[in-house]
Amino acid sequence: MNPDDHKESQPDVAGASAYWSGAHSRHRLRYHLVFVPKYRKRVLQGAVAVRLKELLIQACEVNRWKIHELSIQADHVHLLIQCHPKDSVARVMQIIKGGSSYVLRKEFPDLQEFLWGDNFWADGYFADTVGQVQADVVRRYIREQKEPSV
Repeated sequence: MNPDDHKESQPDVAGASAYWSGAHSRHRLRYHLVFVPKYRKRVLQGAVAVRLKELLIQACEVNRWKIHELSIQADHVHLLIQCHPKDSVARVMQIIKGGSSYVLRKEFPDLQEFLWGDNFWADGYFADTVGQVQADVVRRYIREQKEPSV
């Protein structure tokens, strides 16, 4: 099956609050996700932050998810993401953290000095569902993080 043949539609930027449709469903599943590097080290800066942003965008494109808001701080990431019903939050985080950890450790070997072992990200994450009324509040909160974001 060609991925382009998939019946699910994605909203454009202007339709960020739009529902997506599947063959037998209509949905808008958005999550506010927060995750941190191991030991909450402040390593998400400069080239690492730029590359992380690219990896997050790529993961979302491949999986047909939509990033509504993203803020990469030196020691944590905020992500407002829209996913499909078939994708559990745990699976989304596994793909995002697992894939980015592998690439970042490979492309930035100097990080091994700060992050021992095979993991870039700390265990666990924060996840919250976001409804229509909350979306604007969460979006503003993510945008207004104190440190400059990528």
